[in-house]
Amino acid sequence: MSGPIIAGSGGRDLRLDVFRGLALITIFINHVPGNFYEHFTSRNFGFSDAAEGFVLMSGIAVGLAYSRGFMRGAIGDGVLRVWRRAGTLYVTHLVTSVIAIGIIAAGFLFLDAHEMVKRVNFTRLLDQPLEAMIGLPTLGHQIGYFNILPLYFVLLILSPIYIMVGLRSRLAMIGMAVVIWLAAGHFRLNLPNYPNPGGWFFNPFSWQLVYAFGIAGGLGMIKGEAFVPYRRWLFWLAAGFLAFSLVWMKLRMGGLPGRSFLPYYVAGFDKTYESLPRLLHVLALAYVVTNLPTVTRLMSSSMFQPVALMGQNGLAVFATGSVLAMGLQVVRVGMETNIAQDGALLLAGLLVQYLVAAGLSAISDKGKKRRDAASHAALRDAKEPGKQPLAPA
Repeated sequence: MSGPIIAGSGGRDLRLDVFRGLALITIFINHVPGNFYEHFTSRNFGFSDAAEGFVLMSGIAVGLAYSRGFMRGAIGDGVLRVWRRAGTLYVTHLVTSVIAIGIIAAGFLFLDAHEMVKRVNFTRLLDQPLEAMIGLPTLGHQIGYFNILPLYFVLLILSPIYIMVGLRSRLAMIGMAVVIWLAAGHFRLNLPNYPNPGGWFFNPFSWQLVYAFGIAGGLGMIKGEAFVPYRRWLFWLAAGFLAFSLVWMKLRMGGLPGRSFLPYYVAGFDKTYESLPRLLHVLALAYVVTNLPTVTRLMSSSMFQPVALMGQNGLAVFATGSVLAMGLQVVRVGMETNIAQDGALLLAGLLVQYLVAAGLSAISDKGKKRRDAASHAALRDAKEPGKQPLAPA
């Protein structure tokens, strides 16, 4: 990220929390397809959507949170910290997937929501249940709209490599990621689905490039510098590309010029292989919004505090939103809803996610205060002559 850091609690860059919270809100709305309000989400105004923003910001967060251990030379501890987080994501994905399966099954039985079976890749659970039960824990079989956490899990597993290369040279890390992205697009490299044919919807070999740019930004922020410093000409070039993307999408002009002789991942809009227009769009968007003073001031205003709180508790909010969105899908298939009802359902879902974030933050703050009080008491007792801290019973 570029621009000055807005300090939040614990020295966090508040912009990252706000942008991640906005991405989570957008993903939740988009995961209830067919509602009126999805026409106003980011994917309607440019080549990329909230998924790119989520992965980019995840990379930034990983660079900020986990690179210091590697910088101190504690590589083993650094790897374990990253992999423990990856384990949390894996368990979260399995738990939310099982809950989603129960929701879909209930909709099938009690609301005649039969169309959900094909919409969310549920068919294999019915006609090949044993194979699907192998595919679910091995991440080969992914329920529709539950594809992002498997991608993030794989990227986290690989993060130590990117961090160690990036600490030596961020340009070398980006170069490595570009080579992998090109190879994935050219040779159609992907992780296999099982028992379905084909590969993952979010191809880790391709999406790792978005993630690598995020890690590079996070590593730069630790050093107090932007990965791509502000340049007036670059800012207006990025803004021009965003405007071009907006016009292109609104006019529904299809593929970009040259698509007949350029590779599909260069001139197309393929999401699985993270085509170049999508990549450039999310990078241009990040560069512009983080270099706009107005946006920086807006992010620190009280109106965005609830959004920032959701971003600070991103995994819990995302998991809650994924389950709620699946429930809303079933409800909307089983019974017809209007604009007002959709709005009420979405607002209720967002309120639940905010309450989850607020509850977790309150628990975290309470625990931090208790630990600080205990630490201060121990320090005070140690300073008083003839008084030793009590040994544990």
